[in-house]
Amino acid sequence: MPRGPKGEKRPADVIGAAVMVARIATGEIEEGTEPETKAAAALGKRGGKARAASLTPEQRSEIARVAAEARWKKGDR
Repeated sequence: MPRGPKGEKRPADVIGAAVMVARIATGEIEEGTEPETKAAAALGKRGGKARAASLTPEQRSEIARVAAEARWKKGDR
């Protein structure tokens, strides 16, 4: 579900969503994509690099192959 500028859930009804969009468009509130905490963002950034460093080239290749197959399979719908 989409989140509002302050991390709250956006309204599911049409009028509530329109009011939220209008407030964002007029600058009354600012829509941000800031992570909930800076500490969590720092850990997330470090995690991917640490995982990549610990994998062998063969493991990275296998992960990439599976991901590519999933992307191509998704288009077959």
